[in-house]
Amino acid sequence: MTAGDSVAGRIAAWPGSHTAWHRAQASLAGGVSTGLRASMPPHPLFFHHGAGSRLWDVDGNDYLDYVLGWGPVIVGHSHPAVVAAVGEQLRRGQTFGSGHVLEYEVAERLCARIPGAGRVLWSNTGSEAVQVALRLARAHTGRRRYVKFEGHYHGWTDPMLVSYRNLAEDGRPVLGSAGQHPGVLADVSVLPFNDSAAVAELLSQPGSDIAAVLVEPVLCNTGVLPPAPGFLEELRAACDRSGAVLVFDEVITGLRIAAGGAAERYAVTPDLTVLAKALAGGFSLSAVTGRTDIIEQVTSGVVHAGTYNGNPIALAAAAATLDLLSGPDVYPHLEAVSAQLAAGLRTTFARHGVTADVHHVGPVLQVSPGITEVRTARDVLAADWAFYNELIVEALRRGLFLLPGGRWYLSTEHSAADVAQTVAAMDDALAELGRAGRLPVPVAEI
Repeated sequence: MTAGDSVAGRIAAWPGSHTAWHRAQASLAGGVSTGLRASMPPHPLFFHHGAGSRLWDVDGNDYLDYVLGWGPVIVGHSHPAVVAAVGEQLRRGQTFGSGHVLEYEVAERLCARIPGAGRVLWSNTGSEAVQVALRLARAHTGRRRYVKFEGHYHGWTDPMLVSYRNLAEDGRPVLGSAGQHPGVLADVSVLPFNDSAAVAELLSQPGSDIAAVLVEPVLCNTGVLPPAPGFLEELRAACDRSGAVLVFDEVITGLRIAAGGAAERYAVTPDLTVLAKALAGGFSLSAVTGRTDIIEQVTSGVVHAGTYNGNPIALAAAAATLDLLSGPDVYPHLEAVSAQLAAGLRTTFARHGVTADVHHVGPVLQVSPGITEVRTARDVLAADWAFYNELIVEALRRGLFLLPGGRWYLSTEHSAADVAQTVAAMDDALAELGRAGRLPVPVAEI
């Protein structure tokens, strides 16, 4: 450990954040509001404000932000259009416990934008929206069990937090949390992503009790892995043959990798789509969209509740965000800056002799150090994350705010100049680690 990585060094670099985190631990569990933030090296930072592609912490340091609130801030921080829409709605009211026009106006826009969306259910987080989707699938099919894939994250609820980062060698389902009900394992089959033959075999078994197949169409949560050619099509066909409901968890990909998400990008229409992170430009909002006959079950026995469902503040933000994401140049720009960043990072890692897989799908980029080519979630989990955590601390010192685990998010506000600054900062960070003898020894291809 170098002096800069000691406790004293961390306090010296970010004294305000360190003091705030220490104080927060007296009233917040771990000093954070969600457990994953506790993993941010060297410790959780505390921020004062953001604008566009940048954040400013309580010590006055500014950063190019590739965390983006863990994904939601797709149009940048404090976009004037979002701020204006929310401010206008605030003056009219915060919540009504009844209908308002934004509920259906924004729903109509999603129905026009998302393939297969005949109806919309508003919710607040991705976790609860996935839970609603599973309930709808069970009610529609009269079946109980469901399929998910290794490394896929569908929220933290008991049924879904299975075989995410902890994978059994024999492929059996594994619980993800202490206190989780073990009975959920009886309802789930976990299969390797991109193994369409395994899905077809399971769903074709006599007396199959599979109600739903849930999938991140791009495995963003563990490696940003795209679907293999034909995989989503084969999922669609297997579900059609068996009567199972195909659910795309587009919490990350929805509205981000194309105007209509992964369903548009890969031209495969699921029965249900779950949306969240990019939907409201940083406000808490999620949705289940899809087949009318499945979603209309909430009018005939399926319970879907929530005091804050369809909140007008969040929907005002969503309307403004959809406006901003509707321009003709939005998605080409996101692709271009993401490709520029991926190319720059690949060149920079190679210059310093560091093995790393760097790739992107739209404006979601993945760096997996110590691996030549990532093919599966297991490859990602085997990457050199100890080195990467050292690297992102050095990057933080140079004005880059990055997530652990290698995923980077870009917004509409990230520019070519931002990317050039980022690549230069990463080059300097790697040079510093090299001078300190902390670069990894190149490893053989997996």
